[in-house]
Amino acid sequence: MSVLISGGAGFIGSTVASACLDAGIEPVILDNLVTGRREFAEGRAFYEGDISDGALIDKVFAERRDIEAVIHCAALIVVPDSVADPVRYYRANVAKSLEFVDHLLRNGCGRMVFSSSASIYRAGADHTVDERSPLDPQSPYARTKAMCEAMFADIAATQPLKVLSLRYFNPIGADPDMRTGLQLRRPSHALGKLIEAYEEGAPFQITGTDYATRDGSGIRDYVHVWDLAEAHVEALRRFDGLFPEGAVINLGTGTGTTVRELADAFNRVVDRPVEVVEAERRPGDVAGAYPRSDLAERLLGWRARYSLEEGIRHSLAWAELRDSRLRDATR
Repeated sequence: MSVLISGGAGFIGSTVASACLDAGIEPVILDNLVTGRREFAEGRAFYEGDISDGALIDKVFAERRDIEAVIHCAALIVVPDSVADPVRYYRANVAKSLEFVDHLLRNGCGRMVFSSSASIYRAGADHTVDERSPLDPQSPYARTKAMCEAMFADIAATQPLKVLSLRYFNPIGADPDMRTGLQLRRPSHALGKLIEAYEEGAPFQITGTDYATRDGSGIRDYVHVWDLAEAHVEALRRFDGLFPEGAVINLGTGTGTTVRELADAFNRVVDRPVEVVEAERRPGDVAGAYPRSDLAERLLGWRARYSLEEGIRHSLAWAELRDSRLRDATR
């Protein structure tokens, strides 16, 4: 079995590709390398180009007739950037995804796993959500994910296509074998900023301390990227039996961690603690949420195995290796 992974040279896509390889599923990578890394596609079937390029998609399916499903990871994902340039985000994440699905249908591909986001939820008073919780995306990035889900549902209602949306919470860590990891030198998420502060001997800023959480900082569910990757493998294995109940599945640990608690956990792992200071919220930031559902365990037989501390350790290990693994490490 082969699977086409759009965005398969990015952080999550490349990790999913590694998990597929380990499970005996051959990944076929499609990536335009706007944010992905060519190094992450080495040794794997790789097509460089855009998901909206119909001629390229036709070529992929003509040459790889063993492709049985698609994992659609290609997207721009930085919330403050989406606030600053929403046109770019709607074009890349929504318009091109529509073109991509059209090309898949033309080539007879009827199975797609979509990398969605838990940022589309409206969290309850206790900051928990399940798959039936109301949606209320608060940034252009989150709205692109919600729009894609709605668009795919409309298409799947009348076309020979089934779409499973996996709503991620907050990925951390790296491939435990250190084949791939976060490709960005200066990531915008909290753990990336903690590592940056640690490396530079600078303070770490908690952006937003007036949320209605137990300590005022935002709350997230930090799930190891390898756990996410293994969930995709199970989704491929069980795909046809998931519908209609499993059209949407949350992927998280089920444990809420505030940004202050993340900083405390980080300082328990490292050899010298990072100073923590408070700052204003960033554009598009929200209080956050974590899942209370067991749907992933029931339908996929999946639950997160790695701890928060293990995710931090793997992130730190990759940060030390990154510049030696990536040829243009300044990106």
